[in-house]
Amino acid sequence: MSTDGVPPDNRGGGESGADAELPATLHIAGLALNLVESPPALACWSGGFPVPAGADPAVVNLVIEPPAPPQPATLRRVHDVVSRFDALVARAGEYCRVRLREEGYGLTAGELDRLDLPEPPWGLPEATVWTDRSWMIRFAESGLGMGDPYGILVTFDGTRPVDVQGTDDE
Repeated sequence: MSTDGVPPDNRGGGESGADAELPATLHIAGLALNLVESPPALACWSGGFPVPAGADPAVVNLVIEPPAPPQPATLRRVHDVVSRFDALVARAGEYCRVRLREEGYGLTAGELDRLDLPEPPWGLPEATVWTDRSWMIRFAESGLGMGDPYGILVTFDGTRPVDVQGTDDE
């Protein structure tokens, strides 16, 4: 999306045009995503929502592999995630509260009790969108063993959470 929130036209070849110049900044729904250093096989833009001083920002990332300027359909997906970020994070959290009670996740009795607390045992949400229409929210902080060391991942199909995984080393 351009600064005015309108998707650019596709003159540059979009994601199929790997030789096209990559924009340094994408302005999407009021959030600036800046091109960040990444491996040569992909392009990544990242932006954080404004937060009070000293707090960690919630982050949105766009990953394109192989590297290319994003196409309008991908920009629309990122726009949907950015503009509904808080609601999608809440939906991911509620999904975790329900799904993580299932036996296969192996939570301890104490961890299960923490799912009922007003403050969830996870935080610092980070959304990542890929060009194949897939995307996820990673809660980078987790007080659950299954989320050690890198957090809890919630995968979405559109705006519906469909899977949750931990990043434990087991």
